[in-house]
Amino acid sequence: MKKNIPLYILLLFLIVVNAFFLFNYLGRPNFEKDNPSRDPASFLTEQLEFSESQIKEVEVINKKQHQNMMTINHDVRRLKDELFSKLSSETINEQVVDSITTLIGLKQKEMDKMAFYHFRSIQEICNDTQKEKFKTIMNDALQRGSHNRERLPNKEGEERKGPPRGGMGGDRQGPPPPRP
Repeated sequence: MKKNIPLYILLLFLIVVNAFFLFNYLGRPNFEKDNPSRDPASFLTEQLEFSESQIKEVEVINKKQHQNMMTINHDVRRLKDELFSKLSSETINEQVVDSITTLIGLKQKEMDKMAFYHFRSIQEICNDTQKEKFKTIMNDALQRGSHNRERLPNKEGEERKGPPRGGMGGDRQGPPPPRP
């Protein structure tokens, strides 16, 4: 019996740890739905003060958008996998590389157009007051997403230093490395 005491202690420890993780990941409420900064759809519906019918329309629009974007993302991932599988080839066919990168570019174009029409459809369900606020939100989001982030105003209107050009990586130049 004394030989098994370390095993019993280890077993008890593992049960407690598993119970802790199960409680944290399954038992807790989903905080993402309560936090609008994590969910753009709830942020928009809150900021624009959508009615229940408008919220339902936005949910339908968002669901369709999500499905379409997932399909295109899958296609892009497949094309990039095909492109980077050519790295180990002894000879590289420039036409094949150009063809694949052109297809990736076309998929990106398709995604950008879908995003444009997605936000356009959300704007169409807004009333006139909401449309003005939507325009302000979109302009603000576009300005924050631009590469000119040297000086950003804080809540008090004072300027603060933003991240360095090129993102958080500092001196790194060029596009990010390909996904494996």
